Amino acid sequence: MLNLLTFGVPKAVPRIMAVAQSSSSSSGSKVAIVLSGSGVFDGTEVHEASAILVHLTRAGAEPVCYAPDIPQMHVGSPVEGESRNVLAESARIARGAIKPLAELKASSVDAVIFPGGFGAAKNLSDWAVRGKDCTVLPDVERVLKDFHASKKPIGLCCISPVLAAKVLPGTTLTLGQNDNKSGKWPYAETIEGASSLGAIVVPKKRRVKHQLDYGNMAIAMIIVT
Repeated sequence: MLNLLTFGVPKAVPRIMAVAQSSSSSSGSKVAIVLSGSGVFDGTEVHEASAILVHLTRAGAEPVCYAPDIPQMHVGSPVEGESRNVLAESARIARGAIKPLAELKASSVDAVIFPGGFGAAKNLSDWAVRGKDCTVLPDVERVLKDFHASKKPIGLCCISPVLAAKVLPGTTLTLGQNDNKSGKWPYAETIEGASSLGAIVVPKKRRVKHQLDYGNMAIAMIIVT
């Protein structure tokens, strides 16, 4: 079973690196970052992506950014009818240093991280429209299965754990809290959708101690605020 456990990004990334480095004979591990556009409502959540990139670099890793070469599902722009490409938009975050997701293989890097943002639910999948009946982009499905089979670390932030819920049945993951009486968890219904797919959803507070499943090499992350 794949277990996805939650802790804050600033502390999580060095621990991802510790696992990646322990499974690699080379120094200066490479970590793939899968982006889904640029901007929280139609692509990658920029704060999450930048936090991951900063902490990977501080931990001595070489981040390698990837994104699918596809049109965005929609564009959060006042210009009606505008179309944008996910790879081109993701390149804004990566400062141009980005590769097509089709080129990503588990054998080429030591770990993979999916930042959050609605792009995970709109471009990497269509969860935002179809919920539990969604389809996941074939290259995303391939990457998740490839890293899981290779026992390499998988990090998923924010909404992106739904990708694992769909692709890897029986996943244990976190998606925040399922009670939104406080108004702090506006997407609490996502938990019900993930659970209906067979995922074991464990509610956790945003500030929790580090936990990691070394057997499955899989981590779900939230930003600590």
